[in-house]
Amino acid sequence: MNEGHLPIGRFARLCRLSVKQLRHYDELGLLAPDRVDPDTGYRYYLPRQARAAMLIAMLRSLDVPLRSIARVLDGETGVLDGVRDRMRADLARRERNVAALQRILSDGMPRPEVTVVREPARRVAVVRDIASPEGIGAVTSACMARLMAAVGPPEGLLIGLFPLDLTQEVPVTVAAETSRDVPGTSPDVLPGGSYASATHVGPYDQISLTGHALLAWAGERGHTPAGPLREVYVSDPATTPPDRLVTHLMIKLEDAG
Repeated sequence: MNEGHLPIGRFARLCRLSVKQLRHYDELGLLAPDRVDPDTGYRYYLPRQARAAMLIAMLRSLDVPLRSIARVLDGETGVLDGVRDRMRADLARRERNVAALQRILSDGMPRPEVTVVREPARRVAVVRDIASPEGIGAVTSACMARLMAAVGPPEGLLIGLFPLDLTQEVPVTVAAETSRDVPGTSPDVLPGGSYASATHVGPYDQISLTGHALLAWAGERGHTPAGPLREVYVSDPATTPPDRLVTHLMIKLEDAG
């Protein structure tokens, strides 16, 4: 094809796009016409711009964010790798949500047996990090790996601590009960007191179902939950199938006797 300018309508047909789409790409700064008539305002494109126009359309059809598309057009390498990884993470999150919803559809809302227990103060070594709500599982696993590398075979309980209210930045803490100072970790003491306790059996990514049931139990009885939700890990995920993992959930009760 020659290098003559094409009016926007003809260029749109060439690219199998609409005039509205091309104008939108121009407004976003993704693909400007090669020339705009100063008198009429008509837009004109070069045939060689068709590849960029169709690339933009294709990436938008794949839900690639506009900011990432702009970087691709600027020749940045690796941008789409990051987009793909985020899509995979989002897909995994949606699959976990579907599995949780299916469990609710099959079995109804969980109604675990809840007991009030007296918990002693526990001396622990902890590892902390910050996660997004979608990344809690991955960050918790990474923290636990760091903790186990530092502590070695645990002397007592392995515990995860999570806030009751999730924000955009979620503090994640994992703790190992120990009587000694452990390099690479921070010493802490988990407070004792009265706790509502329930047992979750199943994958870690469905723990929130039992957690909500535990909070509902406390609310129905007028208890005020205090402090983070504790997850006490009973099973070894390396040797236990996900649907048989046992986790004790505990919430401190401020006003329990």
